[in-house]
This record gives sequence, structure tokens and C-alpha cells, in this order.
Amino acid sequence: MKIVFMGTPDFAVPALVALHAAGHEILCVYSQPPSRSGRGKQLRPSPVHAKAEELGIEVRTPKSLRNEEAQAEFAALNADVAVVAAYGLILPQAVLDAPVHGCLNIHASILPRWRGAAPIHRAVMAGDEETGVTIMQMEAGLDTGPMLNIVTTPIGSKTTGELTVELAQLGAATMVRVLADLPAFPPIRQEDEAATYAAKIDKAEARIDWARPAAEIVRHIHGLAPFPGAWFEIANGAESERVKLLLAEEAEGSGEAGTVLDDGFTIACGEQALRPLRLQRAGKPAMDLADFLRGRPVAAGTKLS
Repeated sequence: MKIVFMGTPDFAVPALVALHAAGHEILCVYSQPPSRSGRGKQLRPSPVHAKAEELGIEVRTPKSLRNEEAQAEFAALNADVAVVAAYGLILPQAVLDAPVHGCLNIHASILPRWRGAAPIHRAVMAGDEETGVTIMQMEAGLDTGPMLNIVTTPIGSKTTGELTVELAQLGAATMVRVLADLPAFPPIRQEDEAATYAAKIDKAEARIDWARPAAEIVRHIHGLAPFPGAWFEIANGAESERVKLLLAEEAEGSGEAGTVLDDGFTIACGEQALRPLRLQRAGKPAMDLADFLRGRPVAAGTKLS
């Protein structure tokens, strides 16, 4: 098929690579404009932009698709279908209607569960047993379009970071399978009454509330790992040091919430306790618990905030 691919972050790269490898003609790639990052704040292309150039595919980076000129340029590609994966721009109706088969989106949830910006984070934080990817026909509403195919995977103790990598590969393979035999995947209407909204993660919600049950805090930690990272503060002399907690497990123990219970860094919660497994001090790389405590042990009785 003749495809326009629209995506921006690492999550979208496997789909671009898989579609290219499957022999489809990628007419053009749309991605968010390069942004300034790293030392020196130099302009850097998005992961999808960089991969497309590596594959020798034309890349377009409009700031908006709302103007008639951008819409006309898109329509002039005469695509059979547009494949969208975490692109980041709203697609006007003129863009949605331009390809012969419309625009198909790789959405990282089991729709209609978790429509919106942060479906993986919210699924983990809510304690869902499974998540997955949905291939959906895009329409004007937010992730409301009819579904062509759903593939699921268990969450277990996986973090958002781990699931993002897994779902990116799953979404790529599923999209290739759907496009190989599009008539075999008739669209099915979503049940709107079952929908939930996956709000964008606010950094303000990243601070750990030790008064919550340990099971909830562990899900909170895993849902925010690796970014923005759930965090707490620990006394460091006269000052407090912020530490990110990236991986944890429930543990036996009880005490005043936020109190370190033993030399193994078991921490009392509102119900039960938890044990950190992977942490990150400010400005330092992430490390396992043993390395974190080596040379800087945290004494039992220490109060975290």
C-alpha cells in the first residue's frame, strides 16, 4: 500500500521500520518539528524523523495541519492510508478524509479503556491486569473511532517504560497484519459508556504519599517509571535530598507511614510496607538498592517525606 506515516517518539519507530520492511511504499513521514535538547540546546530531530532519514524517506515537520496549504500538500500525496502512532498533532477532518482508507492509529490501550494522552501510565497506576494496543480508524473525537483489531498483554510488575517498549513492537506487528488484509478487519464501534480518560501526567502527582497502601504506591512508582519518576525526600544533613523511586515491591512490616523500618530500607506505608529495588539520586544514574545504600546507608527510624 501507499502509506503516509505520522509519528514522533521512540514508541512510533518500530511501526515505521516494520511497515517499510513489509514492502509498503512510505510516501512521506510526518513528525513533530525538531526540538532543542541536550547540552547546548541544539535542534534535534525526533526519533521518527531520524529513522525516516536513515531509511531515505522524505520527512515533513509542519507545526500545524490546520491551514489549507498543509492540508492540500497532504492530500496531494494520494495515499491509500495514513498510519498514525503518537504523532502529537490534531488531524483536521480534511486530513482524516484524504487517504483512500482514512487514517489508522496505533493506540496503546485496550479501547475504550484509557482514551487520551497517557494510557500506559494510567493502566499501570490503576492496577489494570492487562493492557494492549488497538488499531483504530481515526475520527474527530479523542480516540473514539471504530476499532479494527485489539491485542493484549499482561501488566504484572512491568513499569510504564517496559510496557512502552513491548507495546511499540506489538503495535507495529499488529498494524502490519491489519494492512496485509484490511477487509478481514471490519471496524467495530466502541462502547462509549465504558470509556475512561487517561489524563496527561502532571509532575505534581509524582510525589509519593506514604499514607497510601503499599500496593497503590508500588503501582504509582511503576506507572511513573522512568518518567517523570515518583519521588520522595530524605534528610541529608541540614537539607533534604530528592530521590526518584523507579522500581519497588511490597514487603512485610508496619509502622508510621514514611518511616524506614530496617537496614534493608523497608518503608512503612499506610497499609503494609514496600522495599525499593531501583532508585535515582538527583543528577546521578539509576542504581539498584544495594548500590544506593553502599557507603550511604539509611538508618532504621529515618523519616521520609
